[in-house]
Amino acid sequence: MTHERTASNQAALGASLQDLLAPTLELATWFLSREDELPEPELREPQAMRARLDAGLGDSGHEAAEAMEKMRAILGQTPSSSSWRFLNQLFGGRVGMASAAEMLAVLPNSSMYTLKAAGAQVLVENEVLGRMCSKVGFGSGEGSFVPGGSSANLVALLMARDRAAPGIRDSGSAGSTLIAYTSVEAHYSIPKNAGIIGLGRKNVRLVEADTEGCMIPAALEAAIEADLAAGNKPFFVNATAGTTVRGAFDPIRAIAGVAGKHGLWLHVDGALGGSMALSAEHRHLVDGSELADSFAWNPHKMMGIPLQASVILVARRGSLSASLDETADYLFQADVDEWNPGHRSVQCGRRNDAFKLWAAWYHLGDSGWDARIGRQMALARTAAAMIAVDPELELLEQPQSINVCFVVRGRSSEDVCDLLDHDGIIKIGHGQVRGRRGIRLVCVNPDLDKTTLKKILDEIKLAGRSLAVEGKKP
Repeated sequence: MTHERTASNQAALGASLQDLLAPTLELATWFLSREDELPEPELREPQAMRARLDAGLGDSGHEAAEAMEKMRAILGQTPSSSSWRFLNQLFGGRVGMASAAEMLAVLPNSSMYTLKAAGAQVLVENEVLGRMCSKVGFGSGEGSFVPGGSSANLVALLMARDRAAPGIRDSGSAGSTLIAYTSVEAHYSIPKNAGIIGLGRKNVRLVEADTEGCMIPAALEAAIEADLAAGNKPFFVNATAGTTVRGAFDPIRAIAGVAGKHGLWLHVDGALGGSMALSAEHRHLVDGSELADSFAWNPHKMMGIPLQASVILVARRGSLSASLDETADYLFQADVDEWNPGHRSVQCGRRNDAFKLWAAWYHLGDSGWDARIGRQMALARTAAAMIAVDPELELLEQPQSINVCFVVRGRSSEDVCDLLDHDGIIKIGHGQVRGRRGIRLVCVNPDLDKTTLKKILDEIKLAGRSLAVEGKKP
């Protein structure tokens, strides 16, 4: 009777994981074999995609085989960020060991708030965070995994706010105008987060950048002095290590001098460029990081770890829990705080993002990351050199890191990128560089080579020529 009841329950709840392992492996193998193909151009529009895929949900379920085939159809219309054709974001490529660990991490389905719930995964997370702290110079620091670089920047703002206005966490704003500072080239999450936590987006000062897109320390000093004279309370400075469009690095050490003079919290948004801390040749780009109070770092970008893998690191232990800890005796029932990451997290339930990063690091070591970053930087230099000598293209500036910005001469960069996307050729974006809108080629995928770079540039030029004759396609 027990067996019959179990079989009945299984039928109601769907196929077991054991039954799905073989077809899942087959489906994954199929996807990898064709991931250099972008989705069909005729399905570029959401309405056409919806009609073809018919992914609607209903009252009745479907057999496992039918569900797997539907997943195959959906995956077939999903761009792979490991394809040479995917150049649209600040992430790309794949570290096989990390992807394998990501697939395995879902089996125990651990939530990373307590040692009791997550077991050895907490040891793994603490090891990774400790290693990252040491790389940015936080010898006695700590950290937490967060759902993206924007969230890391949010937590940094929270900690800075709480230090600047003791009691605000409990009693709310006391009416003083807290002012934050960031470069005009910085990520949009800084003003967005100021709105989220109630500081007000208008209380974020966008500090002037130089011709290379780096914050000017003297302009920061002037902005702070102006706010002090107006009776405002400066409290936070964000320095960017790798800006979104140009890949520029603010001078952290000089900015730290200004922030320290005025007692301001210094945060480094190293979501993109934090990985330079792993490179012997390029470590100078984050020089001065040890002087910061906090540091955001996204291993899912230059380190090739599957999304998501983002951390917030702090220089002083206790900073995270001072702003994020809450008493919850139904959750924290065993072990000291060190082994219960929930005390230091903005989340309660939290997926295991550390295991895949640890597995890749254990496999590659520091030397593997050093080689990967060297490869990415070399690719950017190669791409820039190819663009600089091509009469159809114009390099807007020498790349400061892995972002290469250029234009097709006489063509709209936006139109070129739209056409490439519309025709299912390449996914690539554009942005402003010194007042001009350029195509942004991000050399984050180390599996690219000179041959694939040539294919990419040839496709871009071909799109430009098409526009010259036909104008922008619908």
